[in-house]
Amino acid sequence: MRLILLGPPGAGKGTQAQRLVQKHGLVQLSTGDMLRAAVAAQTPIGLQAKELMASGQLVPDEVVVGIIADRIEQPDAKNGFILDGFPRTVPQAEALDGLLKKKKLNLDAVIELRVNESALLHRVEKRVVEMLARGENVREDDKPEVLSKRLHAYREQTEPLVHYYSEKRKLLTIDGMMTIEEVTAEIERVLAAVIAADKSADSAKAARRKSAAKTGKAAGTAKKATKKAAGQSAKKTTKKAKKGTRTASKSAKKGSAGSARRGAAVKVRTKARRAGKVAKKTAKKAVKAVKRLTKRG
Repeated sequence: MRLILLGPPGAGKGTQAQRLVQKHGLVQLSTGDMLRAAVAAQTPIGLQAKELMASGQLVPDEVVVGIIADRIEQPDAKNGFILDGFPRTVPQAEALDGLLKKKKLNLDAVIELRVNESALLHRVEKRVVEMLARGENVREDDKPEVLSKRLHAYREQTEPLVHYYSEKRKLLTIDGMMTIEEVTAEIERVLAAVIAADKSADSAKAARRKSAAKTGKAAGTAKKATKKAAGQSAKKTTKKAKKGTRTASKSAKKGSAGSARRGAAVKVRTKARRAGKVAKKTAKKAVKAVKRLTKRG
């Protein structure tokens, strides 16, 4: 499971992130912690970040993305992770999308803890008073005036991510003004729905692959059967054609012989008719000659 927690300072992201880590075995990835770890390990990108920080420059997005890319390759992140403090801007979110796509990973959900800023400031002021009453030190970030500045920065830089991830249908919004336990229960409820939807999608995908495999197999079988039938049909057709050719050849021969015999008979009959005519003419001449001789005698 790969998650992002969104929400203004004081919304309770850190508390809920720790609960998710314990329940689901995820790794909480803080950009600050990752930068310090990369610098300490003296990785190539860590050394680059060290030089930038030493010169007082902000670490650019591509360096932060590079550190995240290295971190999520580690074994403890294989089960999933929660990004803390990144992305803070839309360009960072786009860079993260490119990284996950390159690694063929999906972002499962972006959980927004929505709070009322006035109520949040009042909550912080109350907490500061209680800490002071107990004699505890108050962190600079917990002071109301500092929180006001951080809330303004959140609205300007990070809040556009709500619209960005909403368009991608990754955003799950939860009322961060509920109690800690209620927020935790609601996060678990929406994540259970996401997991169920993912399983359903995976099952549907597997069913489509299985169906496609069956269809392909059936198509292959049909192709073979068609080819076999076509081959058999071609053989039969060829055999019939050969037989027809032989029959035609015999008929032609018979026809030729018959024609020759009929031709000879015609010639004989013609000659006989001619001979008969000649004989008749000769007989007539003989009769005429006899009659002439009789008259003279």
